[in-house]
Amino acid sequence: MDVETAIRTRRTHKVFTDEPLRRPELEQLLELANWAPNHNLTVPWRFRVIGPGALARLKEAAGPEGAAKFDRCPTLVAVSCRLSGDPVQDEEDLHATAVASYIVLLAAHARGLAGYWRTPSLLRTEEGRAALGLGPEERSVGLLHLGHPRQERPVPERPATDTTLFLD
Repeated sequence: MDVETAIRTRRTHKVFTDEPLRRPELEQLLELANWAPNHNLTVPWRFRVIGPGALARLKEAAGPEGAAKFDRCPTLVAVSCRLSGDPVQDEEDLHATAVASYIVLLAAHARGLAGYWRTPSLLRTEEGRAALGLGPEERSVGLLHLGHPRQERPVPERPATDTTLFLD
């Protein structure tokens, strides 16, 4: 699949089979994130593949109502950005981490996998951060849900937008 097709056809999937991604497959996807552009090659992103213990801690921190959302997908990857303390560098690094996350989603889609990116408020709480072992120098960027799709998602029409301004 070429990159333009991948961009235009990637969809948010929330219905997965029970089969988790195999470790080599997941390692290949996460390695591709290393190609995200980042100023000074800081490589600020950190991926935490959620195993059974971490999942149990997240569910406990989420409470009964929020815990069910963690069962939607067999493979969860928490994404964080290591901050430097320099406001300009930190902003650039957060953007780079977002790009790295999108690379993982696009690469998964190109392989016939499904995924979506969540930013649960739990990951901004002390309990959620502790469940993942996020240090004070890290900022949560999101949670990637990855797996095999249980159903096809149609490509919706995109409305025309006026988002570009050409300056002289």
